[in-house]
Amino acid sequence: MKNLSRRSFIKKSTGLVAGATILPSYIFGKNSPSNKITLGCIGVGGMGTANLKNFLLKPEVQVVAICDVDRDHRDRAKQLVDEAYGNQDCVTYNDFRELLARKDIDAIMTATPDHWHALITTAIAKSGKDIYSEKPLGYNISEGRAIVNTVQKYGVIWQTGSWQRSQQHFRFACELVRNGRIGNVSVVRVGLPYGNSILKADLDPTDPPEGFDYEMWLGPAPWRPYSLARCHWNFRWISDYSQGQLTDWAGHHCDIANWGMNTEHSAPVSVVGRAEYPLAKDGLFDTAESYYFECEYKEGFKMIVADSRQQPKGMGVHFIGDEGWIHVSRPGLIASNSDLIKESIRPNEIHLYKSDDHIQNFIDCVKTRQKTITPVDVAHYSIMIGHLGHIAMKTGRRLEWDLATERFKNDEEANRFLFRPMRKPWNV
Repeated sequence: MKNLSRRSFIKKSTGLVAGATILPSYIFGKNSPSNKITLGCIGVGGMGTANLKNFLLKPEVQVVAICDVDRDHRDRAKQLVDEAYGNQDCVTYNDFRELLARKDIDAIMTATPDHWHALITTAIAKSGKDIYSEKPLGYNISEGRAIVNTVQKYGVIWQTGSWQRSQQHFRFACELVRNGRIGNVSVVRVGLPYGNSILKADLDPTDPPEGFDYEMWLGPAPWRPYSLARCHWNFRWISDYSQGQLTDWAGHHCDIANWGMNTEHSAPVSVVGRAEYPLAKDGLFDTAESYYFECEYKEGFKMIVADSRQQPKGMGVHFIGDEGWIHVSRPGLIASNSDLIKESIRPNEIHLYKSDDHIQNFIDCVKTRQKTITPVDVAHYSIMIGHLGHIAMKTGRRLEWDLATERFKNDEEANRFLFRPMRKPWNV
């Protein structure tokens, strides 16, 4: 029994008790095959370390392995783990494939640059391990679709790091909208950050520092000479790896917009927009600094996504109905009628999925095999909005989107943005 992984035991047990939504508590007690969910972490830079620290606070979890292409990141993360457990047992890896080959790991937390998301998460799913992955779901729409299909095929639990869904005031705002408190909503304004938050560093090409596997960091992206300014934090402002603030934040606020409008499995039928890109003085940072695009939905409303300087209420989600408005952001919730936010959702009204702790929700779902609050398909449609807006702004024209095929209608130039060639030997 000690060699049977927790996941295998749970899946076999679930098959034996078909129809049960919660497995008996004794399965996870002191006589269980393992009384801990064993966790490996891939990518332990800024967000990865923050997630790691939160997992270390969970008594149901045992972090057993760390993977990062930067030795400094690996060593720092291992020290955190070993100090938390009072031993030296955490094993480190440079190559994620070596970590995934371990049969004693139940789940993976991954927080890598966007251009690696599809390759790593599909490999995790194929290994049968559950996944907590940072947003955005994929570098582009086709890679997002590959992630969805693979996760669903292999039946693993998925949680996207869109943690705003686990905040009470975001959930309450969406419940108010869903229950008609502001009438029929015709416009949703989504405010995302303006500009690119570039950390100043040396732009001149040089050899990568010792202990940093730059070739592995590039992975499927085009080969480029290393410079200190390129990697880690600054990757997000370089289109080889990401699409800037737009795709960084669409997985948060566009996700909340979808939640409130009940369009978690829908998408715009058309999109048009404009953007301002930085003058390429350095030839490196090229993602949109200012952006604005409008999405039309078959459900009968318009979503306007723009940087905060072009939104009347700045950052957040602004639901505008024919009987009032609600604006929700990280600082809080406001409404056209202040009494509205003092109301309660009645028992017979729509109550949305409740989670008050994003990581705990993932842990609970690993145990019960139920869907998390931010499952993979929902994450796909949330970030799809950002990807569609990016393509509309790059082409400079209105685009018609076919959700069933996930392709643009009669526009092959736009469709080319749905994919990217991967540098050999990488492929999804």
